[in-house]
Amino acid sequence: MMQLKAMKLAKLIILVDLFRDELYEELLKQHGNQANELLRAVQNELF
Repeated sequence: MMQLKAMKLAKLIILVDLFRDELYEELLKQHGNQANELLRAVQNELF
């Protein structure tokens, strides 16, 4: 039972990571070289 839950969590983490990559690629397309700076600013609640 514990292993099944761990496997589900691992799969979910992988899906979230892949989705994050897709979102970051879109941010790069829209904002180019400024994407990383924008991401950090939002992360640090400067916006």
